[in-house]
Amino acid sequence: MDAGGSSPRNVLGGPLAECCRKPMTGFYRTGSCETGPEDVGLHVVCAEMTERFLAFSRARGNDLSTPVPEFGFPGLKPGDCWCLCAARWKEALEAGEAPRVRLLATHEAALEVVELADLKRYALDLS
Repeated sequence: MDAGGSSPRNVLGGPLAECCRKPMTGFYRTGSCETGPEDVGLHVVCAEMTERFLAFSRARGNDLSTPVPEFGFPGLKPGDCWCLCAARWKEALEAGEAPRVRLLATHEAALEVVELADLKRYALDLS
């Protein structure tokens, strides 16, 4: 699905891992944070939802908690993983509300918007 037809890569340079299938996430609803020309919001940061982030997003006009059945959106709850817009994650970071991320499932395109060092500070998958 990536522009150019190449295999999608994560922010660490390796193959892009799946983010989540329950609920099914990704701009293309493949379970991965793949991107392409249609994805103007750049939904590439695989993040684990928290109550604080969901409240922050709702306050910013993007209610991720309420189901929208007509769009096949189940509504998110704390603990769910979801491919967030890179700009929304950065906005949450600057407000002190950034959720944790899975680097192996975060598309390298996120680096056009956020710094790798910031993503690493919130990494769930670094030991």
